[in-house]
Amino acid sequence: MSQVTRMGQRALIAVMFAGAAFAAFADAPAAGADGQWAKSHPRRDQVNDRLANQNRRIKQEVREGEMTHQQAAKLHQQDRAIRKEERTMASTNNGHITKSEQRALNQQENQVSREIGH
Repeated sequence: MSQVTRMGQRALIAVMFAGAAFAAFADAPAAGADGQWAKSHPRRDQVNDRLANQNRRIKQEVREGEMTHQQAAKLHQQDRAIRKEERTMASTNNGHITKSEQRALNQQENQVSREIGH
């Protein structure tokens, strides 16, 4: 087999490989389509529902005069940090959080929740 023929075969293999790779990526779902499902993943949903509930409780405490705006701002800041951590965890696991990550986030939320009640 001549050197030109071998080079032609290599080029053909390279083109076939590139075409197969392109086809695989073309069939993959868009990131946004999976992102909507991931936001409503049960563990993420539970953590985020708790954060929303704590937000309502903080606002209610301020309205009732049982908490100052400064105390509320501190608690909101802690909740934002928990939400940011939840998003970071989810971004490393295809939009999900593991049970152990959920447990860690819930422990942090429990601490904030205790502070709201005082």
